[in-house]
Amino acid sequence: MNHYETVFILNPVLSETQIKETVKKFEDFLTSKGAEFVSKEDWGLKKMAYPIQNKKSGFYHLFEFKVAGPAIDPFEVEFRRDERVMRYLTVKMDKYAVAWAEKRRTKMKQKA
Repeated sequence: MNHYETVFILNPVLSETQIKETVKKFEDFLTSKGAEFVSKEDWGLKKMAYPIQNKKSGFYHLFEFKVAGPAIDPFEVEFRRDERVMRYLTVKMDKYAVAWAEKRRTKMKQKA
């Protein structure tokens, strides 16, 4: 199983329930493919560096998970099919990125 990190941006005009439904849809999809979640973060509404689809902000979410490699292609197809998703990026993490993400999470927990 490989370690992955996905960040996706949802349309800012969505309601709170629509956002939760969309995030739950992608969580359930990964779980159905046998993924093991390491971390899920809701970064909230953020201003973007440049407009996407004439929108200047979006709801950011981060998933960090472990799953077999062949599950990533259908996962990204789901992102492309969903009109609520403005952008997404999935990255395979090496051991250094995993260590850095762990360090970042512990730092965030100490602040809270």
